Amino acid sequence: MRSASAIAIRHWLQRAVRRWQKFLVFGAISFAIAIFLTNCAQTSAPNQPTIAIGSKNFTEQIVLGEILAQQVEAHTSLAVDRRFNLGGTFICHEAIKAHEIDAYVEYTGTAFTAVLKRDPINDAYAIYQQVKDAYAEQFQLAVLPPLGFSNTFALIVRGEDAREFDLETIADAAPYLENWQAGFGYEFLERKDGFEGLKATYNLTFAKPPKTMDLGLLYRALTDGQVDLIVANSTDGAIANLDLVVLQDNRQYFPPYQAVPVVHQQTLKEYPQLNEVFEQLSSQISEEEMQELNNQVEGSHRDPKQVVKKFLQQKGLIP
Repeated sequence: MRSASAIAIRHWLQRAVRRWQKFLVFGAISFAIAIFLTNCAQTSAPNQPTIAIGSKNFTEQIVLGEILAQQVEAHTSLAVDRRFNLGGTFICHEAIKAHEIDAYVEYTGTAFTAVLKRDPINDAYAIYQQVKDAYAEQFQLAVLPPLGFSNTFALIVRGEDAREFDLETIADAAPYLENWQAGFGYEFLERKDGFEGLKATYNLTFAKPPKTMDLGLLYRALTDGQVDLIVANSTDGAIANLDLVVLQDNRQYFPPYQAVPVVHQQTLKEYPQLNEVFEQLSSQISEEEMQELNNQVEGSHRDPKQVVKKFLQQKGLIP
């Protein structure tokens, strides 16, 4: 039988342990609260004004988004929230309409046919003006002057096939398509300037339905022999790297696709200096330069930020 003193000692030890546990818990909670309050103090301090710049989900768009971002950072006191790789045309369009992003680069032919759902035409100036007016009126979006290059849809084949069958134009390839497998991005099948119009314009017959895949997989599928013809972008860096040939659109089916910054009007109202900042990029990027920038990022696996920084510095656009 335990003595009264032993029981008292045990009770004292239990109370001491409980007090120590409470102290540890209180200390841990106090420490966590202190960290939380410190973080709150840091984040709740007056923040630098920020705009969000978006991009679609392929290499060129990331490069163009970075060009806009660095131009803003170099010439204004604004910070930039980079929201790249958002998705396709419609995702970016809905994001800027909802003011989830402030700016991104669109292509006039895409805006004209895919967004505004107008029939393709081949007058670059008319397309630009109509897109500019419609975007302002319908969406409260400003379409700024073109960056200088046009990135059209392009039918692309392997160089060895182009040489073997003497292919230079889309019409040249038409007789072989019954035995070829085509590969397209998802958007191309749905757009007014996409597959159905192309097929009708050139009277193309495909024995097999085209394979659909992400844009980033098209070139691998072509070089690996999974497909024999793809529709991609004329400024893609992979074209020269992989010995591929762009077939000429000899019947001028595809409309012009001039690259243009699109900015929410409210953003320009709040930060009017952005008009001049983005307009400094007008006519500064040629098709060859865009293809080279894409190649550096995609082919040479260089960091887009560094590629863009060097390009803008060489152009004298940023310090």
